[in-house]
Amino acid sequence: MGVKGFVEGGIASIIAGCSTHPLDLLKVRMQLNGEIQASKPTAESVRPAFATTTTVAAPKLNATLPPPPPPRVGLLSVGKTIVQEQGLRGLFSGVSATVLRQTLYSTTRMGLYDIMKQKWTDPETGNMSLVRKIGAGLVAGGIGAACGNPADVAMVRMQADGRLPLDQRRNYKSVVDAITRMAKQEGITSLWRGSSLTVNRAMIVTASQLASYDQIKETILDKGIMKDGLGTHVTASFAAGFVASVASNPVDVIKTRVMNMKYERGGVPPYSGALDCAMKTIKAEGPMALYKGFIPTISRQGPFTVVLFVTLEQVRKLLKDF
Repeated sequence: MGVKGFVEGGIASIIAGCSTHPLDLLKVRMQLNGEIQASKPTAESVRPAFATTTTVAAPKLNATLPPPPPPRVGLLSVGKTIVQEQGLRGLFSGVSATVLRQTLYSTTRMGLYDIMKQKWTDPETGNMSLVRKIGAGLVAGGIGAACGNPADVAMVRMQADGRLPLDQRRNYKSVVDAITRMAKQEGITSLWRGSSLTVNRAMIVTASQLASYDQIKETILDKGIMKDGLGTHVTASFAAGFVASVASNPVDVIKTRVMNMKYERGGVPPYSGALDCAMKTIKAEGPMALYKGFIPTISRQGPFTVVLFVTLEQVRKLLKDF
């Protein structure tokens, strides 16, 4: 308990984050698809933040029409485009930010959850109720997200940069360069842009991911379906990843767009907040836009959760005597 829980969780989180980074990159690109289609707004391409209606001139009349829906893109097509434009290394854009994010966010949430799990477990039965598991996940996730928000903003921007026109790219050299430039150019508060969304998402993810993993694992062992081993860990972690993906995807889409919005200091931002972003996104692209990137989300969240918990279980065995 204590420092050991943070170390174990941090090691497992960094390994899981780096190994699934390309899938996270594809998720971000797909979530931003439809938000901007060209460097300048036109009747064929309008940023949802400004996409209320579009006036199209026609012979003898003026018609007010909604902007056309963005073209659908798939996981493979997005990945193919990235490789063609940037090479295989393009799939690891922003990986330095992922390492920092996992170091700050996941290390904190995993360590705090472990501490609360130890304190809130019934000493007589050795069990912890599902309600307490969810509560521990909510608290741990919220605190962890607040600590890791600057790295989260940097990661989203570095992952999204390749989809912008060349003259609009930020071209951050590393996560340190991204955080430094954001602080200088947009103010220190820009590092916590979208923090309410980050905290809400992290609370949902942590509560659904960690609580469901523990609950499913305990159920499998109690029912005698499988013994405590790799099979149990993989089954429980993949199920936990699915639950976390379904619960968090809408918040994740809005978080990505708010963090990635670009405007000059003193200017009017495309979105005034999370609710405004959600409403404009739904109005311009429909309610299912909140589940954009779900395939890469579950494709990433599943392997990430599996790698996270399988690695965590192994690290715990290695550090058992420390």
